Amino acid sequence: MNKIIIGILFACIPLVGNTQAIDQVEKSNRRNMENLALTNEWDKTFPKSEKVNHSKVTFMNRYGITLAADLYIPKNATGKLAAIAVSGPFGAVKEQSSGLYAQTMAERGFLTIAFDPSYTGESGGTPRYVASPDINTEDFCAAVDYLLTRDDVDPERIGIIGICGWGGLAINAAAIDTRVKATVASTMYDMSRVNANGYFDSMDENARYKLREQLNAQRTQDAKNGWYALAGGVVDPLPEDAPQFVKDYYAYYKTERGYHPRSLNSNGGWNKTSSLSFMNMPILAYAGEIRSAVLLIHGEKAHSRYFSEDTFKKLKGDNKELLIIPGANHTDLYDRMDIIPFDKIEAFFKIYLK
Repeated sequence: MNKIIIGILFACIPLVGNTQAIDQVEKSNRRNMENLALTNEWDKTFPKSEKVNHSKVTFMNRYGITLAADLYIPKNATGKLAAIAVSGPFGAVKEQSSGLYAQTMAERGFLTIAFDPSYTGESGGTPRYVASPDINTEDFCAAVDYLLTRDDVDPERIGIIGICGWGGLAINAAAIDTRVKATVASTMYDMSRVNANGYFDSMDENARYKLREQLNAQRTQDAKNGWYALAGGVVDPLPEDAPQFVKDYYAYYKTERGYHPRSLNSNGGWNKTSSLSFMNMPILAYAGEIRSAVLLIHGEKAHSRYFSEDTFKKLKGDNKELLIIPGANHTDLYDRMDIIPFDKIEAFFKIYLK
């Protein structure tokens, strides 16, 4: 028995003589990022600011997926800056809400990036349009990796912003990544909870089992077809009896206000089976262990408000805050410059990224 245990232990220890060769292979792999087709035109849903410099950058996550991002730097900036990585909403691209947040925060003195998550937008990864609680949390951590490689970033002053479903993933990233000093989750969704329990926790165990049966039947069908069926984006045409929050989504994703040709929500949506992993993996299990600062922002009239309120109950410490915006719905915090509390967000980051 002792020989077996010793054998297992030694099997887990890399041979010292091979470490240099392994390091060289790893360095080579990290240099060989996917060759992404990045657009050079300004194709955002918001106007370009004259107060910042904009460019495209790429970086790799720990799963070998190359991510595409828009980099925003305040004009005439000098020295090492506080930096913020932004992503979301869930099913959106960096040309939509996350880019608006990133550009606005750059106008206020921060170096920022807005990135497309794995398998979406201009980022790499196949099959396309897959969501994963693990990989998408890693996307945030990889964005922090990238920021830490820059000479113009202060490594002790890095924050993240997650919008909608990426709000919950930002909280999950803050729970695992101690390099993140401050996190803002705006109009957040807990994607594990909504997939496992339905909206407003309306699903019981039997309903959840039926959904699992449907999704696994879809897996079988996808395997036979050799491709992954899409769930469809925001419903179009919009039914007259659609819930108000669906009408709000339509007003953003399906109109000139927020439509983008690469946006999943504006077009064909996620793979149907993407829900499976979220159903089995609660992303906020360790939210109560976050020691860095967290600001949750939600609209008073948002259908999703309960996600932020219940998440706030899990957070500990006097550096956590919940801000409810009077009269605002879920999508108002996507792009309504008169409603998004950028002054508050700026003040929050200046306190905790000083």
